[in-house]
Amino acid sequence: MQVGLGFMGSKALLSAVELDLFTVLAAHPLTAAQIGDRLALHPRGLYDFLDVLLSMKLLERQGDGHQALYQNTPETAAFLDKNSPAYVGGFLEMAGSRLYPFWANLSQGLRTGEPQNEIKHQAGLFEVLYSDEPRLEQFLRAMQGFQMGNFLMLAEKINFTGHRTFCDVGGANGTLASVIARRHPHLSCISFDLPIVAPVARRHIEAMGADARVVVQEGDFFKDPLPEADVVTMGNILHDWDEDQKQVLIRKAYQAVPPGGMFIAIENVIDDARRSNTVGLLVSLNMLIETRGGFDYTGAQFAGWCQAAGFQKIEFIPLTGATSAAIAYK
Repeated sequence: MQVGLGFMGSKALLSAVELDLFTVLAAHPLTAAQIGDRLALHPRGLYDFLDVLLSMKLLERQGDGHQALYQNTPETAAFLDKNSPAYVGGFLEMAGSRLYPFWANLSQGLRTGEPQNEIKHQAGLFEVLYSDEPRLEQFLRAMQGFQMGNFLMLAEKINFTGHRTFCDVGGANGTLASVIARRHPHLSCISFDLPIVAPVARRHIEAMGADARVVVQEGDFFKDPLPEADVVTMGNILHDWDEDQKQVLIRKAYQAVPPGGMFIAIENVIDDARRSNTVGLLVSLNMLIETRGGFDYTGAQFAGWCQAAGFQKIEFIPLTGATSAAIAYK
């Protein structure tokens, strides 16, 4: 029953993010009535809404009754206040506005094998996402929030000694390239993505203070050669595509790195027995909802594709949560 009704708690959190509750509470604690006034909420469901978040340990409360004060927990203050540098709510914003309604059609997707998002009636996912700048900005913020912890962990765990150049393929708003450039000043970094993304990336890289160290290079990773670099990364890129397309991208990464270089995929790599990485398996189901052929993969699958492309050694390094750095060495 807890799993079956899990959508209720999920939607309570997604609505709190959508309403900016955690950002409003960042300044100081507020009573329920004050929160209702700030967020323009009807009093009928207000206390149930706040107290369910309290019971889920997403809020704290001082006292009981109408004069009680609600405040963020240390975790929601760090990760769900929009003004916090560790904000990850961008992905939850997208989950509430896009993924939540699309997952209502999971059964239909399982019957048909077809996506259940906007592309049921339009072109491909990325054509749809990138056709509208506000939606594109939301998507890029979502990817940043989803991956930021992994990017920071990658910058600490990978030995970049001996390498001079770095390229993030499908670099979105340039967050990973900026993180790497700031942590490893000896590297020259490139963020490579479609021309429509470039203006957003340049603004964000400048905001991160990395514009002197990161070059935004425009291109299509299926149509154009990848920029040559000692280290090539793809963060949540391979899982968007079918098996043949995955292998095309891996072969192109092999061609882009020199001997001694490495290709790194940052994704929720599923355990080979497919028994334990629930997040990876759910994200793979999300690829059914979102794409025409995408899926998440096991470590053995990744190793097989990379060895077929010519890579000699494969390694997996845990990052945050269910995510790993899958590394192929040339």
